[in-house]
Amino acid sequence: MAHSAINVFFAGNNFSRILQGLWTSVWIAGVSLVIGLVLGTFLGVLRTLPNKIIRLILRLYLEFFRIVPTIVLLFLFYYILPRSFHINWPASWMAVLAFALWVAAEFSDIVRGAIESVPIAQKESGLALGLSKVQLFRYVLLPQAVQLELPATINLATRVIKTTSLLMMISIMDVIAIGQQIIEANNQKYPTAVFWIYGLIFFLYFIIDYPLSVWSKRLAAKQDR
Repeated sequence: MAHSAINVFFAGNNFSRILQGLWTSVWIAGVSLVIGLVLGTFLGVLRTLPNKIIRLILRLYLEFFRIVPTIVLLFLFYYILPRSFHINWPASWMAVLAFALWVAAEFSDIVRGAIESVPIAQKESGLALGLSKVQLFRYVLLPQAVQLELPATINLATRVIKTTSLLMMISIMDVIAIGQQIIEANNQKYPTAVFWIYGLIFFLYFIIDYPLSVWSKRLAAKQDR
């Protein structure tokens, strides 16, 4: 029975559909990360400024995305915002917008912490050399902050990739949604196919996230030495 259930992978174009769904999840995560990291870097720099109003606003922005569950954010961006602001974007790009703003919020805190972790002697040396504040950030603080923030950034990337499993809730044909369709279509003929399909999906997520997790741990270990 178990061997017959494996046949569901090779029935029709099931396997290629699963890979196509995985690609949907990966590109949404990838584009969201690129946009979110760029925006988060800018917001993180702003959070180091002495302006209390800017820091308060950005702190509230961060807390909003930390407190609100991701599934609620997806519903908000997919169902409510388009109707309120007459936005006619595909579901995949609404998901990118939601994830990118979430990544920007989280990454801004990573950037802030990394910049503030740069030894004060480095800042004083830069100012003593006559660097402006912009030059200080560009040539001294940000290059050192990148090394400090890299492990946390990789961890954030793995979280985003895993969270794409919620995309099916807003009718995006990601790997989970396609897997569920295949299971439902073959449930009577292959009752145990559910274990094989979700086992394959687990394996696909694992081979993407596990190397990133190992890389993050190695980088963190080097910094602790």
